[in-house]
Amino acid sequence: MEEVIKEQGNFIEEFIKEDLKEGVYNKVQTRFPPEPNGYLHIGHAKAICIDFGIADKFGGTCNLRLDDTNPSKEDVEYVDSIMEDIKWLGFNWDNVYYASDYFDFIYECAIKLIKKGLAYVCDLSADEIREYRGTLTEAGKNSPYRDRSVEENLDLFERMTKGEFENGERVLRAKIDMASPNLNMRDPVIYRIMKVPHHRAGDKWVVYPMYDMAHPLSDAREGVSHSLCSLEFENHRPLYNWFLEKCDIETPPRQIEFARMNVNYTLTSKRKCLKLVNDGLVVGWDDPRMATICGMRRRGYPAEAIRDFCEKIGVSKAFSVIDIALLESCVRDNLNINAERAMAVLRPVEVVIDNYPDDLVEEIEVETNPNKPELGTRKTYFSKNIYIEADDFCEEPPKGYFRLCPEREVRLKGAYFVKYASCEKDADGNITKIHCTYDPETKGGNAPDGRKVKGTIHWVSKENSVDATVNLYDRLFLVENPSDEDANGEFSNNLNPESLTVLTGCKIEKDLASSNPEKKYQFMRQGYFCADITSTKDNPVFNRTVALKDSWAKKK
Repeated sequence: MEEVIKEQGNFIEEFIKEDLKEGVYNKVQTRFPPEPNGYLHIGHAKAICIDFGIADKFGGTCNLRLDDTNPSKEDVEYVDSIMEDIKWLGFNWDNVYYASDYFDFIYECAIKLIKKGLAYVCDLSADEIREYRGTLTEAGKNSPYRDRSVEENLDLFERMTKGEFENGERVLRAKIDMASPNLNMRDPVIYRIMKVPHHRAGDKWVVYPMYDMAHPLSDAREGVSHSLCSLEFENHRPLYNWFLEKCDIETPPRQIEFARMNVNYTLTSKRKCLKLVNDGLVVGWDDPRMATICGMRRRGYPAEAIRDFCEKIGVSKAFSVIDIALLESCVRDNLNINAERAMAVLRPVEVVIDNYPDDLVEEIEVETNPNKPELGTRKTYFSKNIYIEADDFCEEPPKGYFRLCPEREVRLKGAYFVKYASCEKDADGNITKIHCTYDPETKGGNAPDGRKVKGTIHWVSKENSVDATVNLYDRLFLVENPSDEDANGEFSNNLNPESLTVLTGCKIEKDLASSNPEKKYQFMRQGYFCADITSTKDNPVFNRTVALKDSWAKKK
Protein backbone atom coordinates (compact mmCIF):
# COMPACT_ATOMS: atom_id res chain seq x y z
CA MET A 1 0.00 0.00 0.00
CA GLU A 2 1.36 3.40 -0.94
CA GLU A 3 2.02 5.47 2.15
CA VAL A 4 0.09 8.71 2.39
CA ILE A 5 2.07 11.51 4.03
CA LYS A 6 0.17 14.52 5.30
CA GLU A 7 1.56 17.93 4.41
CA GLN A 8 3.31 19.84 7.15
CA GLY A 9 0.85 22.36 8.47
CA ASN A 10 -2.47 23.25 6.94
CA PHE A 11 -2.56 25.99 4.34
CA ILE A 12 -6.24 26.72 5.02
CA GLU A 13 -5.50 27.40 8.67
CA GLU A 14 -2.57 29.63 7.71
CA PHE A 15 -4.79 31.72 5.41
CA ILE A 16 -7.37 32.12 8.17
CA LYS A 17 -4.77 33.07 10.77
CA GLU A 18 -3.47 35.73 8.38
CA ASP A 19 -6.99 37.09 7.75
CA LEU A 20 -7.76 37.29 11.46
CA LYS A 21 -4.41 38.90 12.25
CA GLU A 22 -4.92 41.57 9.59
CA GLY A 23 -8.48 42.22 10.73
CA VAL A 24 -10.12 41.18 7.46
CA TYR A 25 -12.62 39.19 9.55
CA ASN A 26 -13.25 39.28 13.26
CA LYS A 27 -14.67 35.77 13.42
CA VAL A 28 -14.59 32.54 11.43
CA GLN A 29 -17.75 31.26 9.81
CA THR A 30 -17.83 28.32 7.41
CA ARG A 31 -20.59 26.28 5.84
CA PHE A 32 -21.14 22.83 4.36
CA PRO A 33 -23.27 23.38 1.22
CA PRO A 34 -24.34 20.07 -0.39
CA GLU A 35 -26.93 19.91 -3.14
CA PRO A 36 -29.83 17.69 -1.99
CA ASN A 37 -29.87 15.60 -5.17
CA GLY A 38 -28.22 12.45 -3.86
CA TYR A 39 -26.60 10.79 -0.88
CA LEU A 40 -23.32 11.91 0.70
CA HIS A 41 -20.21 9.83 -0.02
CA ILE A 42 -16.65 9.42 1.24
CA GLY A 43 -15.56 12.57 -0.61
CA HIS A 44 -18.14 14.60 1.27
CA ALA A 45 -16.78 13.19 4.53
CA LYS A 46 -13.51 15.03 3.92
CA ALA A 47 -15.32 18.29 3.17
CA ILE A 48 -17.46 17.87 6.30
CA CYS A 49 -14.38 17.28 8.46
CA ILE A 50 -12.69 20.38 7.01
CA ASP A 51 -15.70 22.72 7.17
CA PHE A 52 -16.76 21.78 10.68
CA GLY A 53 -13.21 21.16 11.92
CA ILE A 54 -11.95 24.59 10.86
CA ALA A 55 -14.88 26.35 12.52
CA ASP A 56 -14.32 24.38 15.71
CA LYS A 57 -10.58 25.06 15.77
CA PHE A 58 -11.06 28.82 15.51
CA GLY A 59 -14.04 29.00 17.85
CA GLY A 60 -16.33 29.93 14.98
CA THR A 61 -19.56 28.62 13.52
CA CYS A 62 -20.37 26.21 10.72
CA ASN A 63 -23.79 26.10 9.12
CA LEU A 64 -25.42 23.47 6.99
CA ARG A 65 -26.74 25.05 3.82
CA LEU A 66 -28.69 22.98 1.32
CA ASP A 67 -28.01 24.24 -2.21
CA ASP A 68 -31.53 23.75 -3.52
CA THR A 69 -31.28 25.79 -6.73
CA ASN A 70 -32.20 22.94 -9.08
CA PRO A 71 -35.67 21.67 -8.08
CA SER A 72 -35.82 19.16 -10.94
CA LYS A 73 -33.25 16.94 -9.20
CA GLU A 74 -33.83 17.63 -5.51
CA ASP A 75 -35.90 15.81 -2.92
CA VAL A 76 -36.67 15.99 0.80
CA GLU A 77 -35.39 12.39 1.04
CA TYR A 78 -31.92 13.65 0.25
CA VAL A 79 -32.20 16.53 2.72
CA ASP A 80 -33.07 14.09 5.51
CA SER A 81 -30.26 11.71 4.60
CA ILE A 82 -27.68 14.53 4.51
CA MET A 83 -28.66 15.70 7.97
CA GLU A 84 -28.57 12.18 9.37
CA ASP A 85 -25.15 11.45 7.85
CA ILE A 86 -23.57 14.62 9.23
CA LYS A 87 -24.85 13.90 12.73
CA TRP A 88 -23.69 10.29 12.52
CA LEU A 89 -20.20 11.43 11.54
CA GLY A 90 -20.12 13.34 14.80
CA PHE A 91 -20.74 16.94 13.76
CA ASN A 92 -23.41 19.48 14.66
CA TRP A 93 -24.24 22.55 12.63
CA ASP A 94 -24.99 25.90 14.20
CA ASN A 95 -27.86 26.69 11.82
CA VAL A 96 -29.64 25.08 8.89
CA TYR A 97 -30.13 27.27 5.85
CA TYR A 98 -31.21 26.73 2.26
CA ALA A 99 -30.11 28.60 -0.84
CA SER A 100 -33.84 29.12 -1.40
CA ASP A 101 -33.86 31.25 1.78
CA TYR A 102 -31.95 33.83 -0.26
CA PHE A 103 -33.88 33.67 -3.54
CA ASP A 104 -35.37 37.14 -3.01
CA PHE A 105 -31.95 38.61 -2.25
CA ILE A 106 -30.30 36.87 -5.21
CA TYR A 107 -33.10 38.08 -7.48
CA GLU A 108 -32.53 41.63 -6.26
CA CYS A 109 -28.85 41.23 -7.10
CA ALA A 110 -29.80 40.11 -10.61
CA ILE A 111 -31.87 43.27 -11.04
CA LYS A 112 -28.92 45.31 -9.76
CA LEU A 113 -26.62 43.73 -12.35
CA ILE A 114 -29.10 44.47 -15.13
CA LYS A 115 -29.40 48.09 -14.04
CA LYS A 116 -25.61 48.38 -13.99
CA GLY A 117 -25.47 47.05 -17.55
CA LEU A 118 -23.75 43.90 -16.32
CA ALA A 119 -26.46 41.36 -17.20
CA TYR A 120 -28.71 40.78 -20.19
CA VAL A 121 -31.47 38.49 -21.37
CA CYS A 122 -30.28 36.16 -24.12
CA ASP A 123 -32.45 34.27 -26.61
CA LEU A 124 -29.77 31.86 -27.78
CA SER A 125 -30.43 28.17 -27.19
CA ALA A 126 -28.15 26.15 -24.92
CA ASP A 127 -26.40 24.66 -27.97
CA GLU A 128 -25.93 28.09 -29.51
CA ILE A 129 -24.50 29.47 -26.27
CA ARG A 130 -21.95 26.64 -26.26
CA GLU A 131 -21.10 27.37 -29.90
CA TYR A 132 -20.63 31.09 -29.22
CA ARG A 133 -18.54 30.39 -26.15
CA GLY A 134 -15.37 29.54 -28.05
CA THR A 135 -12.60 27.21 -26.90
CA LEU A 136 -9.54 27.30 -24.71
CA THR A 137 -7.55 28.65 -27.67
CA GLU A 138 -10.23 30.71 -29.43
CA ALA A 139 -12.17 33.64 -28.02
CA GLY A 140 -15.92 33.47 -27.87
CA LYS A 141 -18.36 35.58 -29.88
CA ASN A 142 -20.75 38.12 -28.43
CA SER A 143 -24.38 37.11 -28.34
CA PRO A 144 -26.50 39.14 -30.79
CA TYR A 145 -28.65 40.03 -27.75
CA ARG A 146 -25.73 41.28 -25.64
CA ASP A 147 -26.38 44.98 -26.34
CA ARG A 148 -30.03 45.08 -25.36
CA SER A 149 -30.91 48.16 -23.37
CA VAL A 150 -31.29 48.11 -19.62
CA GLU A 151 -34.99 48.81 -20.02
CA GLU A 152 -35.52 45.93 -22.45
CA ASN A 153 -33.57 43.53 -20.20
CA LEU A 154 -35.57 44.53 -17.15
CA ASP A 155 -38.81 44.01 -19.05
CA LEU A 156 -37.79 40.62 -20.45
CA PHE A 157 -36.47 39.40 -17.11
CA GLU A 158 -39.72 40.40 -15.43
CA ARG A 159 -41.67 38.52 -18.09
CA MET A 160 -39.40 35.50 -17.57
CA THR A 161 -40.22 35.71 -13.86
CA LYS A 162 -43.95 35.82 -14.58
CA GLY A 163 -43.76 32.63 -16.66
CA GLU A 164 -44.44 34.13 -20.10
CA PHE A 165 -41.66 32.05 -21.69
CA GLU A 166 -41.01 28.32 -21.76
CA ASN A 167 -38.05 26.41 -20.37
CA GLY A 168 -34.90 27.17 -22.37
CA GLU A 169 -36.51 29.96 -24.37
CA ARG A 170 -34.54 32.71 -22.65
CA VAL A 171 -31.83 33.02 -20.00
CA LEU A 172 -30.20 35.83 -18.07
CA ARG A 173 -26.44 36.08 -18.61
CA ALA A 174 -23.74 38.08 -16.89
CA LYS A 175 -21.98 40.54 -19.20
CA ILE A 176 -18.28 40.06 -18.52
CA ASP A 177 -15.78 39.21 -21.29
CA MET A 178 -16.28 36.79 -24.17
CA ALA A 179 -12.52 36.90 -24.85
CA SER A 180 -11.47 35.99 -21.31
CA PRO A 181 -8.93 33.13 -21.11
CA ASN A 182 -11.11 31.76 -18.30
CA LEU A 183 -14.15 30.20 -19.97
CA ASN A 184 -16.19 30.68 -16.79
CA MET A 185 -16.00 34.44 -17.34
CA ARG A 186 -17.44 34.33 -20.87
CA ASP A 187 -20.89 35.70 -20.12
CA PRO A 188 -22.09 32.79 -17.98
CA VAL A 189 -25.78 32.02 -17.62
CA ILE A 190 -26.92 33.21 -14.19
CA TYR A 191 -30.70 32.60 -14.33
CA ARG A 192 -32.74 30.05 -16.27
CA ILE A 193 -36.42 29.26 -16.61
CA MET A 194 -37.47 26.06 -14.87
CA LYS A 195 -41.19 25.48 -14.47
CA VAL A 196 -40.82 22.85 -11.77
CA PRO A 197 -42.34 23.00 -8.26
CA HIS A 198 -39.73 23.62 -5.60
CA HIS A 199 -39.68 21.34 -2.54
CA ARG A 200 -39.77 24.40 -0.24
CA ALA A 201 -40.86 27.39 -2.32
CA GLY A 202 -43.64 25.58 -4.16
CA ASP A 203 -44.72 27.43 -7.34
CA LYS A 204 -43.43 30.86 -6.28
CA TRP A 205 -40.55 30.84 -8.74
CA VAL A 206 -40.21 29.81 -12.38
CA VAL A 207 -36.71 31.28 -12.69
CA TYR A 208 -33.83 29.93 -10.65
CA PRO A 209 -30.26 31.20 -10.18
CA MET A 210 -27.34 29.12 -11.37
CA TYR A 211 -24.94 27.73 -8.79
CA ASP A 212 -22.11 30.11 -9.70
CA MET A 213 -24.30 33.08 -8.82
CA ALA A 214 -26.27 31.61 -5.93
CA HIS A 215 -23.24 30.29 -4.08
CA PRO A 216 -21.21 33.48 -3.50
CA LEU A 217 -24.30 35.54 -2.80
CA SER A 218 -25.64 32.95 -0.35
CA ASP A 219 -22.24 32.93 1.38
CA ALA A 220 -22.33 36.72 1.59
CA ARG A 221 -25.90 36.94 2.86
CA GLU A 222 -25.20 34.29 5.45
CA GLY A 223 -22.06 35.99 6.76
CA VAL A 224 -19.58 33.30 5.73
CA SER A 225 -15.99 34.41 6.19
CA HIS A 226 -14.23 31.52 4.48
CA SER A 227 -15.86 29.55 1.69
CA LEU A 228 -13.98 26.23 1.62
CA CYS A 229 -14.49 24.12 -1.48
CA SER A 230 -12.81 21.47 -3.59
CA LEU A 231 -10.21 22.23 -6.22
CA GLU A 232 -12.51 22.02 -9.25
CA PHE A 233 -13.91 25.40 -8.17
CA GLU A 234 -10.54 27.14 -8.37
CA ASN A 235 -11.24 28.33 -11.93
CA HIS A 236 -14.61 29.59 -10.72
CA ARG A 237 -13.07 31.82 -8.07
CA PRO A 238 -12.72 34.88 -10.38
CA LEU A 239 -16.45 34.58 -11.10
CA TYR A 240 -17.20 34.09 -7.39
CA ASN A 241 -15.33 37.32 -6.64
CA TRP A 242 -16.92 39.13 -9.61
CA PHE A 243 -20.43 38.62 -8.24
CA LEU A 244 -19.40 39.82 -4.78
CA GLU A 245 -17.77 42.93 -6.20
CA LYS A 246 -20.44 43.88 -8.72
CA CYS A 247 -23.25 43.29 -6.24
CA ASP A 248 -21.55 45.65 -3.77
CA ILE A 249 -20.99 43.09 -1.01
CA GLU A 250 -19.21 44.54 1.99
CA THR A 251 -16.64 42.24 3.65
CA PRO A 252 -16.89 39.56 0.94
CA PRO A 253 -16.13 35.93 1.84
CA ARG A 254 -12.78 34.42 0.86
CA GLN A 255 -12.90 31.25 -1.24
CA ILE A 256 -10.16 28.70 -0.51
CA GLU A 257 -9.85 25.46 -2.47
CA PHE A 258 -8.44 22.11 -1.42
CA ALA A 259 -7.92 18.85 -3.29
CA ARG A 260 -10.97 16.62 -3.26
CA MET A 261 -10.75 13.09 -1.95
CA ASN A 262 -10.24 10.44 -4.62
CA VAL A 263 -10.23 6.87 -3.33
CA ASN A 264 -9.47 3.95 -5.63
CA TYR A 265 -11.94 1.08 -6.10
CA THR A 266 -14.80 3.46 -5.24
CA LEU A 267 -17.42 5.28 -7.27
CA THR A 268 -18.75 8.67 -6.16
CA SER A 269 -20.37 10.00 -9.33
CA LYS A 270 -24.02 10.57 -8.42
CA ARG A 271 -25.12 9.76 -11.97
CA LYS A 272 -23.31 6.44 -11.96
CA CYS A 273 -24.30 5.57 -8.41
CA LEU A 274 -27.92 6.22 -9.36
CA LYS A 275 -27.50 3.89 -12.34
CA LEU A 276 -26.21 1.15 -10.00
CA VAL A 277 -29.30 1.62 -7.86
CA ASN A 278 -31.81 1.85 -10.71
CA ASP A 279 -30.31 -1.14 -12.54
CA GLY A 280 -30.56 -3.28 -9.41
CA LEU A 281 -26.80 -3.85 -9.26
CA VAL A 282 -26.91 -2.78 -5.61
CA VAL A 283 -29.83 -2.85 -3.17
CA GLY A 284 -29.93 0.91 -2.68
CA TRP A 285 -27.92 3.99 -1.75
CA ASP A 286 -27.13 2.35 1.60
CA ASP A 287 -25.84 -0.88 0.07
CA PRO A 288 -22.78 -1.73 2.22
CA ARG A 289 -20.63 -1.96 -0.92
CA MET A 290 -21.31 1.65 -1.86
CA ALA A 291 -18.94 4.50 -0.92
CA THR A 292 -21.89 6.47 0.45
CA ILE A 293 -21.73 7.44 4.11
CA CYS A 294 -24.95 5.54 4.82
CA GLY A 295 -23.54 2.50 2.99
CA MET A 296 -20.33 2.55 5.01
CA ARG A 297 -22.36 3.00 8.17
CA ARG A 298 -24.54 -0.02 7.36
CA ARG A 299 -21.43 -2.05 6.60
CA GLY A 300 -20.12 -1.28 10.08
CA TYR A 301 -17.52 1.42 9.47
CA PRO A 302 -17.23 3.47 12.68
CA ALA A 303 -17.68 7.20 12.22
CA GLU A 304 -14.50 7.74 14.23
CA ALA A 305 -12.54 5.62 11.75
CA ILE A 306 -13.77 7.72 8.82
CA ARG A 307 -12.78 10.90 10.64
CA ASP A 308 -9.39 9.39 11.40
CA PHE A 309 -8.96 8.51 7.71
CA CYS A 310 -9.68 12.11 6.71
CA GLU A 311 -7.21 13.34 9.34
CA LYS A 312 -4.46 11.04 8.07
CA ILE A 313 -4.88 12.31 4.52
CA GLY A 314 -4.71 15.93 5.60
CA VAL A 315 -5.40 19.01 3.50
CA SER A 316 -3.57 19.50 0.23
CA LYS A 317 -3.72 21.31 -3.08
CA ALA A 318 -2.18 18.39 -4.95
CA PHE A 319 -4.33 15.86 -6.82
CA SER A 320 -3.88 12.35 -5.48
CA VAL A 321 -5.66 9.02 -5.37
CA ILE A 322 -5.83 7.42 -1.94
CA ASP A 323 -5.58 3.66 -1.60
CA ILE A 324 -8.79 2.31 -0.08
CA ALA A 325 -6.57 -0.01 1.95
CA LEU A 326 -5.77 3.01 4.15
CA LEU A 327 -9.47 3.49 4.92
CA GLU A 328 -9.85 -0.21 5.67
CA SER A 329 -6.79 -0.05 7.91
CA CYS A 330 -8.33 2.81 9.90
CA VAL A 331 -11.50 0.74 10.27
CA ARG A 332 -9.54 -2.31 11.48
CA ASP A 333 -7.54 -0.26 13.98
CA ASN A 334 -10.70 1.24 15.44
CA LEU A 335 -12.64 -2.02 15.62
CA ASN A 336 -9.67 -3.90 17.07
CA ILE A 337 -9.80 -1.53 20.03
CA ASN A 338 -13.55 -1.12 20.36
CA ALA A 339 -15.38 -4.19 19.01
CA GLU A 340 -16.56 -6.87 21.41
CA ARG A 341 -15.35 -10.41 20.74
CA ALA A 342 -17.73 -13.23 19.91
CA MET A 343 -17.71 -16.62 18.22
CA ALA A 344 -19.58 -17.43 15.03
CA VAL A 345 -19.25 -20.40 12.71
CA LEU A 346 -20.03 -19.37 9.15
CA ARG A 347 -19.78 -22.74 7.36
CA PRO A 348 -20.65 -25.15 10.16
CA VAL A 349 -20.11 -28.85 10.59
CA GLU A 350 -21.29 -30.57 13.76
CA VAL A 351 -18.80 -32.10 16.17
CA VAL A 352 -19.82 -34.67 18.79
CA ILE A 353 -17.45 -35.06 21.74
CA ASP A 354 -18.03 -38.72 22.46
CA ASN A 355 -16.62 -38.85 25.98
CA TYR A 356 -18.23 -35.62 27.18
CA PRO A 357 -21.20 -36.06 29.58
CA ASP A 358 -24.51 -36.01 27.70
CA ASP A 359 -26.35 -33.66 30.05
CA LEU A 360 -23.50 -31.32 30.99
CA VAL A 361 -23.50 -27.68 29.87
CA GLU A 362 -20.58 -25.64 31.17
CA GLU A 363 -20.27 -21.90 31.55
CA ILE A 364 -17.05 -20.54 30.12
CA GLU A 365 -15.80 -17.04 30.87
CA VAL A 366 -14.30 -15.22 27.91
CA GLU A 367 -12.95 -11.69 27.62
CA THR A 368 -15.41 -9.17 26.26
CA ASN A 369 -12.55 -7.22 24.68
CA PRO A 370 -8.89 -7.89 25.50
CA ASN A 371 -8.08 -4.23 24.73
CA LYS A 372 -10.60 -3.02 27.29
CA PRO A 373 -10.16 -5.08 30.46
CA GLU A 374 -12.56 -2.75 32.24
CA LEU A 375 -15.37 -4.42 30.27
CA GLY A 376 -14.66 -7.67 32.11
CA THR A 377 -15.80 -11.04 30.83
CA ARG A 378 -18.93 -12.56 29.42
CA LYS A 379 -20.35 -16.09 29.53
CA THR A 380 -20.57 -18.59 26.72
CA TYR A 381 -21.55 -22.22 26.99
CA PHE A 382 -19.87 -25.53 26.15
CA SER A 383 -21.58 -28.90 25.62
CA LYS A 384 -21.23 -32.30 24.02
CA ASN A 385 -22.35 -31.07 20.60
CA ILE A 386 -20.65 -28.09 19.05
CA TYR A 387 -20.10 -26.57 15.62
CA ILE A 388 -16.77 -25.77 14.02
CA GLU A 389 -15.85 -24.38 10.60
CA ALA A 390 -15.92 -27.02 7.89
CA ASP A 391 -12.45 -26.01 6.72
CA ASP A 392 -11.08 -26.43 10.25
CA PHE A 393 -11.11 -30.17 9.64
CA CYS A 394 -9.21 -32.12 7.00
CA GLU A 395 -8.99 -35.90 6.64
CA GLU A 396 -5.81 -35.74 4.59
CA PRO A 397 -4.10 -32.54 5.74
CA PRO A 398 -1.44 -30.85 3.63
CA LYS A 399 1.91 -29.91 5.08
CA GLY A 400 1.61 -27.04 7.53
CA TYR A 401 -2.05 -27.72 8.38
CA PHE A 402 -2.45 -27.34 12.16
CA ARG A 403 -6.20 -27.55 12.58
CA LEU A 404 -8.30 -30.64 13.40
CA CYS A 405 -7.24 -33.78 11.53
CA PRO A 406 -6.50 -37.45 12.28
CA GLU A 407 -3.74 -38.04 14.81
CA ARG A 408 -3.60 -34.39 15.84
CA GLU A 409 -4.88 -32.63 18.93
CA VAL A 410 -6.24 -29.08 18.75
CA ARG A 411 -7.42 -26.52 21.25
CA LEU A 412 -11.01 -25.31 21.28
CA LYS A 413 -10.74 -21.62 22.08
CA GLY A 414 -11.16 -21.13 25.85
CA ALA A 415 -12.40 -24.70 26.37
CA TYR A 416 -10.53 -28.02 25.97
CA PHE A 417 -8.08 -29.99 23.89
CA VAL A 418 -9.89 -32.39 21.54
CA LYS A 419 -8.67 -35.21 19.31
CA TYR A 420 -10.29 -36.59 16.17
CA ALA A 421 -11.98 -40.02 16.45
CA SER A 422 -14.12 -40.57 13.36
CA CYS A 423 -16.56 -38.89 10.97
CA GLU A 424 -19.91 -39.58 9.32
CA LYS A 425 -20.58 -38.97 5.63
CA ASP A 426 -23.58 -38.82 3.34
CA ALA A 427 -24.08 -40.86 0.18
CA ASP A 428 -21.98 -38.38 -1.80
CA GLY A 429 -19.07 -38.61 0.57
CA ASN A 430 -19.63 -35.24 2.22
CA ILE A 431 -18.82 -35.06 5.92
CA THR A 432 -21.97 -34.54 7.98
CA LYS A 433 -20.64 -35.06 11.50
CA ILE A 434 -17.26 -35.35 13.19
CA HIS A 435 -16.61 -37.37 16.35
CA CYS A 436 -13.89 -36.36 18.80
CA THR A 437 -12.73 -37.05 22.33
CA TYR A 438 -11.67 -34.40 24.82
CA ASP A 439 -9.20 -34.20 27.68
CA PRO A 440 -11.10 -32.97 30.76
CA GLU A 441 -7.81 -31.89 32.36
CA THR A 442 -7.30 -29.17 29.75
CA LYS A 443 -10.18 -26.88 30.69
CA GLY A 444 -9.39 -23.31 29.77
CA GLY A 445 -7.16 -24.43 26.92
CA ASN A 446 -4.02 -25.49 28.78
CA ALA A 447 -2.69 -28.94 29.62
CA PRO A 448 -1.43 -29.56 33.19
CA ASP A 449 1.35 -31.77 31.83
CA GLY A 450 2.62 -28.88 29.72
CA ARG A 451 2.01 -30.44 26.34
CA LYS A 452 1.51 -27.98 23.51
CA VAL A 453 -0.78 -27.90 20.51
CA LYS A 454 -0.23 -25.72 17.47
CA GLY A 455 -3.83 -25.31 16.41
CA THR A 456 -6.58 -23.28 18.12
CA ILE A 457 -10.02 -23.15 16.53
CA HIS A 458 -13.24 -21.39 17.46
CA TRP A 459 -16.57 -23.09 18.00
CA VAL A 460 -20.18 -22.55 19.02
CA SER A 461 -22.17 -24.87 21.27
CA LYS A 462 -25.17 -26.45 19.55
CA GLU A 463 -27.34 -25.76 22.59
CA ASN A 464 -26.26 -22.13 22.70
CA SER A 465 -26.53 -21.30 19.02
CA VAL A 466 -29.05 -19.90 16.59
CA ASP A 467 -29.03 -19.71 12.81
CA ALA A 468 -28.03 -16.46 11.16
CA THR A 469 -27.50 -15.01 7.72
CA VAL A 470 -24.07 -13.49 7.13
CA ASN A 471 -23.25 -11.17 4.24
CA LEU A 472 -19.60 -11.34 3.24
CA TYR A 473 -18.93 -8.00 1.54
CA ASP A 474 -15.92 -7.26 -0.60
CA ARG A 475 -14.99 -4.37 -2.88
CA LEU A 476 -17.69 -3.57 -5.39
CA PHE A 477 -15.20 -3.06 -8.24
CA LEU A 478 -12.28 -5.01 -9.63
CA VAL A 479 -10.38 -2.01 -11.01
CA GLU A 480 -8.82 0.98 -9.32
CA ASN A 481 -10.76 3.49 -11.41
CA PRO A 482 -14.24 1.99 -11.74
CA SER A 483 -15.67 5.11 -13.39
CA ASP A 484 -13.82 4.28 -16.63
CA GLU A 485 -16.40 3.56 -19.30
CA ASP A 486 -16.08 1.29 -22.30
CA ALA A 487 -16.89 2.25 -25.90
CA ASN A 488 -20.60 1.83 -25.17
CA GLY A 489 -20.48 4.17 -22.19
CA GLU A 490 -20.79 1.29 -19.73
CA PHE A 491 -18.78 0.90 -16.54
CA SER A 492 -20.72 -2.04 -15.04
CA ASN A 493 -18.23 -4.51 -16.55
CA ASN A 494 -15.84 -3.29 -13.83
CA LEU A 495 -18.04 -4.80 -11.12
CA ASN A 496 -16.63 -7.50 -8.87
CA PRO A 497 -18.91 -10.55 -9.23
CA GLU A 498 -17.75 -11.71 -5.78
CA SER A 499 -18.50 -8.45 -4.00
CA LEU A 500 -21.23 -10.18 -1.99
CA THR A 501 -21.47 -13.75 -0.74
CA VAL A 502 -24.57 -14.56 1.29
CA LEU A 503 -24.19 -17.38 3.80
CA THR A 504 -27.28 -18.89 5.41
CA GLY A 505 -27.43 -21.38 8.25
CA CYS A 506 -24.45 -19.82 10.02
CA LYS A 507 -24.23 -20.59 13.74
CA ILE A 508 -23.86 -17.70 16.18
CA GLU A 509 -24.06 -17.46 19.95
CA LYS A 510 -27.67 -16.96 21.06
CA ASP A 511 -27.05 -13.58 22.68
CA LEU A 512 -25.88 -12.12 19.37
CA ALA A 513 -29.36 -12.54 17.91
CA SER A 514 -30.59 -9.67 20.12
CA SER A 515 -27.90 -7.24 18.91
CA ASN A 516 -29.08 -3.78 18.01
CA PRO A 517 -28.52 -2.72 14.40
CA GLU A 518 -24.93 -1.55 13.78
CA LYS A 519 -23.65 -3.32 16.90
CA LYS A 520 -20.07 -4.28 16.09
CA TYR A 521 -18.12 -7.45 16.88
CA GLN A 522 -14.94 -9.23 16.07
CA PHE A 523 -15.95 -12.75 15.16
CA MET A 524 -12.87 -14.64 16.28
CA ARG A 525 -10.63 -15.67 13.38
CA GLN A 526 -13.22 -14.36 10.90
CA GLY A 527 -13.09 -10.59 10.82
CA TYR A 528 -15.18 -7.66 11.96
CA PHE A 529 -18.95 -7.77 11.64
CA CYS A 530 -21.98 -5.73 12.55
CA ALA A 531 -25.68 -6.42 12.86
CA ASP A 532 -27.52 -5.27 9.74
CA ILE A 533 -30.41 -2.81 9.94
CA THR A 534 -32.74 -5.67 8.88
CA SER A 535 -31.54 -7.96 11.68
CA THR A 536 -34.14 -9.23 14.15
CA LYS A 537 -34.00 -11.64 17.05
CA ASP A 538 -35.86 -14.24 15.00
CA ASN A 539 -33.84 -13.62 11.84
CA PRO A 540 -30.39 -12.25 12.73
CA VAL A 541 -28.35 -10.81 9.86
CA PHE A 542 -24.71 -9.73 10.10
CA ASN A 543 -22.50 -7.88 7.63
CA ARG A 544 -18.76 -8.37 7.34
CA THR A 545 -17.18 -4.95 7.69
CA VAL A 546 -13.59 -5.93 6.95
CA ALA A 547 -11.54 -9.10 7.20
CA LEU A 548 -8.89 -9.37 9.88
CA LYS A 549 -6.22 -8.76 7.25
CA ASP A 550 -6.09 -7.09 3.85
CA SER A 551 -6.77 -9.96 1.43
CA TRP A 552 -6.31 -7.65 -1.59
CA ALA A 553 -2.64 -7.11 -0.78
CA LYS A 554 -2.01 -10.74 -1.80
CA LYS A 555 -3.91 -10.31 -5.06
CA LYS A 556 -1.65 -7.44 -6.06
